[in-house]
Amino acid sequence: MPRLSELIAALDALWPPERAEGWDAVGTVCGDPDTEVDRVLFAVDPVHEIADEALELGAQLIVTHHPLYLRGTTTVAADTFKGRVVHTLIKHGIALHVAHTNADTADPGVSDALAGALDLRVTRPLVPDPTDPRGRRGLGRICELDHPETLAAFAARAAARLPATAQGIRTAGDPEALVRTVAVSGGSGDSLFDAVRAAGVDAFLTADLRHHPVSEAVQQSPLGLVDAAHWATEWPWCEQAAAQLDALSDRHGWDLRVHVSKQVTDPWTTHHSSGAPN
Repeated sequence: MPRLSELIAALDALWPPERAEGWDAVGTVCGDPDTEVDRVLFAVDPVHEIADEALELGAQLIVTHHPLYLRGTTTVAADTFKGRVVHTLIKHGIALHVAHTNADTADPGVSDALAGALDLRVTRPLVPDPTDPRGRRGLGRICELDHPETLAAFAARAAARLPATAQGIRTAGDPEALVRTVAVSGGSGDSLFDAVRAAGVDAFLTADLRHHPVSEAVQQSPLGLVDAAHWATEWPWCEQAAAQLDALSDRHGWDLRVHVSKQVTDPWTTHHSSGAPN
C-alpha cells in the first residue's frame, strides 16, 4: 500500500504543478504524507458532497480538478463551507489534491478527455505549449469527425454523450451547417475565440460562453458554437485521470481502488423555458 507522498509524486509527474497558470492553486491542500492510501476518489469539485462520498467509500485521497481555495483565504473555520470541507477531511484522515490548469494543458489533458467522450479524433492542441517539443501539450484541442454532420446533429451528440445537467446544450449558428472539424476546450472557453477562428474549424464546443463574445463571434464568421455546462465538459477528465492512476497502480503493484464520483456537482439545478426557436 503506497504512502500519500508516493501517490502525490506520481500525480505530480502526470500533471506537473509548475505547468499550472500563475494565478492557479494546485497541489496538495491537506493530508499527512505518511498516511497509507488504498482508495482514491476523483471528482470535479471539492464540495462537501464529495468529502462525504469519500468518507462513505473509505477513501484516503480525493483528487479534484477545481481548487478549494483558488483566491486564498484567511480562515478555515468550520462555520464556512470550505472550512467545513477541510475539517471533515482532516478529522477523517482524507487528503485533498488538486490538478487544475496543469491538467488542462497536459498530454493527455482535460480537452483530450472531452474529445474522447464525443468520439472525436484529436489532431493538435488549440493553443500549443511552446515548451513542448512534441507539440502535444497545450490548451484546448483541434479535432476531426469521422464523418461530417450538421451542427444540430453534433449538438445532439454532445447532449447524448456528456453528463446530463440542468443547462443542457446550447448552440449558436446555422443548425444545418456541416461540421467536419471542431475545437474543444473543457471549462470556460470564450477567451479562446481568436485561436478558434485562426484554426479555421467549423465549430467550437466549450462552456460558460457569454452573450457579447458569442454575439460578436457569430457576426464575424459562420463558426458554429456549442455551449455545455462547465462541470459536464470537465467530468470526462475524472475518468481519464482515474485510468491513468489505475495504470500507475498496476505498474507499481499498489493495488489501489480508484473511483470516479458520479455526483452531479454542477451548481445549476433546474432549467425553465417557455420554448426555444426551432
